[in-house]
Amino acid sequence: MATLKLNTISLMLSIVLWGTLLGGIAYSHIVYFPAYLSALPDSAVVVNGPYGLHEVTFWMIIHPLLILSLLVTLVLNWRLPTRRKLILISFVVYALVIIISQVYFIPELIAFERSPESSLSPTEWLARGRLWQRLSWTRGAIMYAGIFPLLIALAKPVSAPQESVTATAK
Repeated sequence: MATLKLNTISLMLSIVLWGTLLGGIAYSHIVYFPAYLSALPDSAVVVNGPYGLHEVTFWMIIHPLLILSLLVTLVLNWRLPTRRKLILISFVVYALVIIISQVYFIPELIAFERSPESSLSPTEWLARGRLWQRLSWTRGAIMYAGIFPLLIALAKPVSAPQESVTATAK
């Protein structure tokens, strides 16, 4: 009976955390952003005030956990070239998306939150919100694609099965 090794367990954890991230992405794009960005600046009430939704808490928890798990998974699987390559692909995809988010998506979200204080017209806000959503759907699709190398890595054997080697030697 095969036992799971720490490198495989860490890979499984990274996949679970990536899946959790994808759930947040799906929820945000299907439920949250359409309502939030539908009628700025009036719809900014969704994130402002004492009862505003503060989804940043979720993202500030999941991102560090996922980064840490990917780094640990990479270290623990480093001696397995096929797994290492696949984990690195996912990690690079993730890093690029995080960088792009820091440059464009997060500053725009901050602007949307502050839209009641701006002089832009609702028509301009609607156009910005629609563009942001279209680009964010693309970002989300890239993140969905980014989990596949991890799933493929999990399917790669850690080493040759001992039983089949023994059986063929007899």
